[in-house]
Amino acid sequence: MRKVLFAAAMLSLPTAAVAQPAPSPATYVTKAGAGDQYEIQSSKLVLATTKNPALKQFATMMVSDHNKSTADVKAAAVRSKLTPKPPMLDAMGTRNIAALKAARGPSRDALYISQQKTAHQNALSLHQGYAQAGTAPALKQVAASIAPTVQHHIEMLSSM
Repeated sequence: MRKVLFAAAMLSLPTAAVAQPAPSPATYVTKAGAGDQYEIQSSKLVLATTKNPALKQFATMMVSDHNKSTADVKAAAVRSKLTPKPPMLDAMGTRNIAALKAARGPSRDALYISQQKTAHQNALSLHQGYAQAGTAPALKQVAASIAPTVQHHIEMLSSM
C-alpha cells in the first residue's frame, strides 16, 4: 500500500519545465511578424481614440518600435536565405483586435494595456528563446537585440 501511495504522490508532483526547442527560422520570422502586426494595429486603433496622453505616447512608441523590429527581422531573414512573407496577424492577434474594436473609451484603454502585457510577455519569450537556441545566426542576433526593447516595454506597462 505504501508503494502505491508513494507512486501516486510522485505522479501528482509538478514536473520540471522542459526547455522547448527554438522554432525553425521561418517559424520565428512568422511569429515575430504576427506579434509586431498586433502591436502596430492595436496601437494605431488606440491612438485614434484614447484621451490618455501617457497611453498615446506609449502607443506611438509601439508603432515606431514594432515597425523597426519588423524591418530588422525581415533583413535578418533575407541574410539567412529566407524569403519572408509579409507579416500577418495570428489567430490571437485577430481576436484581440476584434475585442479592442468592440470596446469603447476607458474600457478600450484598459483592455489595450491588459493585452499589451500578455503580448509583450509572449514576445519576450519568443525573442529570448530564439536568441539562445535559434539556428540562424543573423536571426539569433536580431532576436537578442529586440529582447531588451521588449523588456523595456514590459517595464513601462507595469507602471500603467
